[in-house]
Amino acid sequence: MSVLLWIIVTSIVGGAMSVLAAAMFALTLGVAWVSQLVSFAIGALLGAAFLEVLPHAVIASADASSTSAIVLAGILAFFVLEKLVLWRHCHTEACEGHEQHVHAAPGPHGGHESFDGGRSGLLILIGDTFHNFVDGVLIAAAFMESIELGIITALAIIAHEIPQEVGDFVILLHSGYSRAKALAYNLISSLATLVGGLLSYYALSSAQSAVPVFLALGAASMIYVAVADLIPGLHKRTALKATLQQVLLIGAGVGTIWFSHHLVDRFAG
Repeated sequence: MSVLLWIIVTSIVGGAMSVLAAAMFALTLGVAWVSQLVSFAIGALLGAAFLEVLPHAVIASADASSTSAIVLAGILAFFVLEKLVLWRHCHTEACEGHEQHVHAAPGPHGGHESFDGGRSGLLILIGDTFHNFVDGVLIAAAFMESIELGIITALAIIAHEIPQEVGDFVILLHSGYSRAKALAYNLISSLATLVGGLLSYYALSSAQSAVPVFLALGAASMIYVAVADLIPGLHKRTALKATLQQVLLIGAGVGTIWFSHHLVDRFAG
């Protein structure tokens, strides 16, 4: 397949797969499984960032120092962007991002996993659409570097999208959306991945020198999401059994990326 076709297929299939898998977990297995998925997603994101995306970015730019600087700048930029989003919707500490109106579901080891039902469904959909668009940009940049890197990046994105989509799906249900509407709106939102991928493909085709920059920013995004957004949630479960489970699942996520790399290499060879 051509690079463009790879981008189209992975953007559509990956987005739909994430949404459908999230709906399955939320409606059949329950939100208690989200914490398990989050640990695995952390490993997949870190594995893809450090084992795949960053090495390709360094090789493509032939300058490790500039690539590292772009990654650092990207992490700081994502921090500022997240702050701006919070400030936009928050005027006090008791804002939408910190409301105490939560809907709880039984956790896998007792206790409850909490989901913020105070956030409006519309804001969830807008934020998810923007996030999916950025994912499409990262997928396109990766595929334009190599088919192997594109596949690995798409797998990592799908891995972290599923637990996020589960949370979004549950919040939409608690915001008054029916199951059918929540699923339909999430599927429509996932199409933003395709839009981001196509726009990036045509933009980067005429500016190949920008590909290493996008790869470095993609690595920064993966690292930031894993370290700043996902890992802090794991610290809420401090039991030894839960901690060991988290470590094993993070290792499984890293191992999946490593295994996928060698599997793709074998088929490509």
